[in-house]
Amino acid sequence: MTADMRDPEADADLAAPLRLRGSAVVYRLYDVGFEIDLGRALERLRASAPERVRPLRREAQAIQIANPPITVLLAQEPVVIGERALTAEVSARIFDFGVVSVRARIAAPGELTWDEFGEFGMVVESSVDIPELCERHLQLLRDRMGDAVERPALAPVSEEYVVYRTGEVLDESGRRLLASELVRLDVAPLLLNESRPLSAEARRELLPHRFTYYTDDLAILTWENALIVDPSDGDTDVMFVLEFANAQLLELRYYDALLDAELPRMYTRVAALRTQSRVLLTRRFAPLLADLQSLVAESTELVERVENALKVTDDVYLARVYSAALEIFRGRVWRGGIDRKLTIIRDTYGMLNADSQAGRAELLELTIVLLIVMEIVMAFFR
Repeated sequence: MTADMRDPEADADLAAPLRLRGSAVVYRLYDVGFEIDLGRALERLRASAPERVRPLRREAQAIQIANPPITVLLAQEPVVIGERALTAEVSARIFDFGVVSVRARIAAPGELTWDEFGEFGMVVESSVDIPELCERHLQLLRDRMGDAVERPALAPVSEEYVVYRTGEVLDESGRRLLASELVRLDVAPLLLNESRPLSAEARRELLPHRFTYYTDDLAILTWENALIVDPSDGDTDVMFVLEFANAQLLELRYYDALLDAELPRMYTRVAALRTQSRVLLTRRFAPLLADLQSLVAESTELVERVENALKVTDDVYLARVYSAALEIFRGRVWRGGIDRKLTIIRDTYGMLNADSQAGRAELLELTIVLLIVMEIVMAFFR
């Protein structure tokens, strides 16, 4: 094959042995209640030195967070990853709109080649220890927060996301790769669990979201996981906005599922009420109307609060990462589905309310007619 016939992206992949030290952070996000009083939660978790955290970069001023979440370190736990016994650093991030993100950070065992790091990622994602670990610490955390959670209830939906992070990727001579070289890494085995080489077209379609800011960093986002190369150990801003976007996605999914379940119940109640006699039952829809009004108000309030929890005021690096995450997670699609269901409920409310108004008008007309008849009869007898 001549140089002109070679796939330029495949040819650009770094074939020489690459080495790195990295880690995997597994996020499992849960909806634990309608709202969490973060001030009260801080008091309940004081023994674990909780912190109110927000992005630290100077450019992060373009990201406004009205009520920064709480971050708390929970424990160091042994886990089995593949056939290795490793340690997971368990922590949590608590959001005021009712979401708790339990994180398990597992450092890769020593220095690995790029291929070995991909294998490490695959066994991390298939681990059965990590979900059990996260659920156990979630329950302990819920018990500790106590009355800081308003209307506590564990939702049936949850989110899972994995971030692979390394400070640097070195070539065989020990030189740190620059951003222009990092973007050519073959990340399909790590991020897509694909062992066979992908075509250039598949790479463009499946891995379009790549971001660099400095000359030696990289962030690649997908639906289920992300790769972050950043030599600054303390800079976790990209991970912060990804976690925030996942928390918002969870709430949208939860309320979409809630409305999905509510619509059939609403139709059943409407059908049952319509079989009742209309005579002297003009308020037969009143309980249902009150329930629908409460559901619409509550859903609208919480969805708006979730979407406004983080606002972007400028097109900076973190803002682009955050916007890309919302696009990948199909945030607008979930919000559109919620809006359509709320529109159906509002239309049903309007129809039932109009029916009730018509019933009351008919009853009033009947009452007037009866009064007139009574006046005529009484006049006749007089």
